[in-house]
Amino acid sequence: MCGIVGAVADRNVPLILVAGLQRLEYRGYDSAGLAVISEAGDCIDVRRTLGKVKQLADDVARHPIKGRVGIAHTRWATHGVPSVANAHPHTSNDRICVVHNGIIENYECLRDELMNNGYAFSSQTDSEVVVHLVDFYHQAGASLLGAVRSAVKRLEGAYALGVIAKAEPERIIAARVGSPLVVGLGIGENFIASDVLALRPVTDRFIFLEEGDLVEITASSISVWNVDDESVVRASVRVELGVDDIDKGNYRHHMQKEVFEQPAVLRRTLEGRAGRSRVLEQAFGIKAPAIFDQTRAVTIVACGTSYYSASIARYWIEELAGLPCQVEIASEFRYRKVAVTPGNLFVTISQSGETADTLAALRIARDIGYFATLTICNVPTSSLVRESDIALMIQAGTEVGVASTKAFTAQLVDLFLLTLLLARRQGLSAQAEQEFVVALHSLPDLIEQALMLDAPICKLAERFSDRNHALFLGRGTMFPVAMEGALKLKEISYIHAEGYPAGELKHGPLALVDDDMPVVAVAPNDELLEKVKSNLHEVRARGGQLIVFADAQSGFENEPGVTVISLPAVHPMLAPILYVVPLQLLAYHVAVQKGTDVDQPRNLAKSVTVE
Repeated sequence: MCGIVGAVADRNVPLILVAGLQRLEYRGYDSAGLAVISEAGDCIDVRRTLGKVKQLADDVARHPIKGRVGIAHTRWATHGVPSVANAHPHTSNDRICVVHNGIIENYECLRDELMNNGYAFSSQTDSEVVVHLVDFYHQAGASLLGAVRSAVKRLEGAYALGVIAKAEPERIIAARVGSPLVVGLGIGENFIASDVLALRPVTDRFIFLEEGDLVEITASSISVWNVDDESVVRASVRVELGVDDIDKGNYRHHMQKEVFEQPAVLRRTLEGRAGRSRVLEQAFGIKAPAIFDQTRAVTIVACGTSYYSASIARYWIEELAGLPCQVEIASEFRYRKVAVTPGNLFVTISQSGETADTLAALRIARDIGYFATLTICNVPTSSLVRESDIALMIQAGTEVGVASTKAFTAQLVDLFLLTLLLARRQGLSAQAEQEFVVALHSLPDLIEQALMLDAPICKLAERFSDRNHALFLGRGTMFPVAMEGALKLKEISYIHAEGYPAGELKHGPLALVDDDMPVVAVAPNDELLEKVKSNLHEVRARGGQLIVFADAQSGFENEPGVTVISLPAVHPMLAPILYVVPLQLLAYHVAVQKGTDVDQPRNLAKSVTVE
């Protein structure tokens, strides 16, 4: 959440800052701002606007500013309502400016202390205590570097900081604890950002700061100190990004583009990982075979959409590999006592690799006795990847839409590959593995067929435009798919939707069913099909309007109150990967018809880097 960009250069930086914010807008879009030290060095020009980065860009275009040192920020509110006063950068007495990602947990006591020292607060944010605290130490005689070092020792919580001072107009001081921050390397210029994506137009070389790092950047130098205040050298890496990763192309929205990219994404995900008949375990890393040999149980921890992919994987791992599999929501796992069994592999799933709760869970897992850690992640340079024993990249490319689509299906493919490798060690035959691998390779073509249902699903979405509630039903692996479908609808259309196991209808949700309640069911042709049919009869008996996504051979027929959308036949084990696609399309078209912000739904951000 929130995006930071900073630049120190031998050229004008405001437009670089604004362009960086525009590339980070998926991280936060309640307000935006920048602060630039004037060319004369006699003042800091601060611009802050409510709303999206375009408002700030328009302001800078109307009233240009010049300067070679600056910081900028796009905000997703955690403390204080979206407003100009709560927007970053925050300033202290026109001397110091700060941009901050994260949450300062002890801000209230620091605010009281600073107010007693004469500081006036103009915002409702926790971030403002940081700028006044830095100013306090700076006015006491410390250099900007020393002032930031003293300030961060007082902070509790998570933060990435960028700090500038009028009195030291040639540098930026930055710090990272619990929130991602990178340094971009240039020639005669250097940068900071919360994501490499922000700096793609100006550099492809980056230093990924480690937990507790403090950094000073000037146009010609970078100096880093670790959590123990020791000067350290952090290696730089070259990061390549696809040219069109964040362009919408001919699509109306990023989400629409990302839904239709899924066949190509899954082909890329399988390349080098699944041969004609076997999963290639070397793709998981050199340490993977020894780790999988020792695995006797699996714990998967994730948040949001990634939690639903983990929930599907639990069915796979327990059925095919015969290993106990526990799935946990990361924000719950980190605050309860956990009994760790011998040989328990700890798996984290995250699109960004910076999800705060998931990252905290990984660090706890290492301390309490999990013998090995694996992350399934979309960002190879992320904290989760760097801190896990082994990692498998999702290979989805940059996902801009807040509602995850292509990353979700790619996660599922990777989790199924993991399942097969574990199952191989528990007696899965070579013939059975080959059958599954062949089925995996057929998935991209099947999803292309499912995407051809876009027009009828768009027409179907008209039924939801004036509704306030919806139910999604499934059984077995389709239960998490139903929850994911409900999540997509509520995320981007703001319709209240819930996913339930179809067998639970009579234990409560049936009371909600009437002729004003759309009920969406996912019903592949598997061993639970007849059970699902019985459950759906209960819905029709109460007047519920049924929409059924089903295999063409499943026996469902269109009739008054029942609309059937037929999907191609798919291996029952892999049905979740196919059946979630029409649910993504349904949510997308409902949101478009309701006129909501599809890519940046209210109150949500793409990368949740705060607790």
